[in-house]
Amino acid sequence: MRRITRYSLLIFCLALLSDACAEEQPVYDLQGNQRSLAEFQGKWRLVNYWATWCTPCLEEIPELVQFHARHKDKDAVVIGINMEQLDAEALTIFMDELSINYPVWVASPSQQTALGPLSGLPTSFLVSPQGEVVARQVGVVSAHMIERFIARQTESAETATQQK
Repeated sequence: MRRITRYSLLIFCLALLSDACAEEQPVYDLQGNQRSLAEFQGKWRLVNYWATWCTPCLEEIPELVQFHARHKDKDAVVIGINMEQLDAEALTIFMDELSINYPVWVASPSQQTALGPLSGLPTSFLVSPQGEVVARQVGVVSAHMIERFIARQTESAETATQQK
């Protein structure tokens, strides 16, 4: 049996503290302004953590562009959170090349976000109009997957409301 030393307990506590701090880690737009998901309260928010070097991330960008174009003026938005240390100019050029039409914010690379853990990229979180994280997907998502999930969540909520 392994004995817990003061040193290992200190390391464990520091790791917990660093994870707690990471949860509160701010995100910024490309102009350097701090941003918040609360800005889109009342809409579904697909928050997609990604990087320019991530091949699966690049594969799903056209799907996210399509989803955002169909829903941004109605019921849902995509928010990309870039997890690299790129300067704003390089990231803007990259976004233009891929015709990214949704907001892209930046955060310092971390394995923990305010929405939950990142075990790989891409990772997407679906946040309800009320601000609850209702789904997490590690790996590529499609517009159809997102739309189908939102439809099921909406139907469930409507059924629950009717039963009250």
